Amino acid sequence: MSGAAVSMFGGAASETLVCASDKLAARLDELQFDLGEGPRWEARHTRLPVLVPDVRDAHPYSWPVFSKAILETEAAALFVFPLTVGALDLGVVELHHTKPGSLSEADRATASVLAAQTAWHLLRRVLLVNSPDTDPAVETALLSRREIHQATGMVLAQSGTSVADALLLMRAHAFANALSLRETADAVLQGSLNFAPQNDRDGNRGLQ
Repeated sequence: MSGAAVSMFGGAASETLVCASDKLAARLDELQFDLGEGPRWEARHTRLPVLVPDVRDAHPYSWPVFSKAILETEAAALFVFPLTVGALDLGVVELHHTKPGSLSEADRATASVLAAQTAWHLLRRVLLVNSPDTDPAVETALLSRREIHQATGMVLAQSGTSVADALLLMRAHAFANALSLRETADAVLQGSLNFAPQNDRDGNRGLQ
């Protein structure tokens, strides 16, 4: 593999990039988070590995926006393994390679074992977040998207939608304006972006 990233779902640190081996691994995770589609979401929903040996041929999956966006990166293959412990869905491990190619049965088995070990390690770390002995670096990583979640709450209040729809609104705005979701969240928190209906704003004109 050329690189790897670990993301966590659920709990106080929902949809958080815990660690990445390099900038490309972090970028691939961020792209999927911003766009709301891609193999990480497929692995989360199915609880099964999602193997894409050639990103130019993502069949049988349908990720129209992400499939186009990933072609602008150096990644040529993606292999995503869910992180599960019993009934708990903790997150995903995202592996990428800069050359296309499939995993052998032995490589897939090894990756599955390592994913299981990572899931237990992540669970132990999560349980320590509120402990007095928590490593500050771990806590910072787990809460790295706190601002996005705060902004989602503000958009929920402004628009009167659900949490999922509030996040979808921010993702749509980010995509339409060539921004990252983090930049969009910052604009919401700073008050320069408002998703309330126009007639609910005191003198504000349209969506900023």
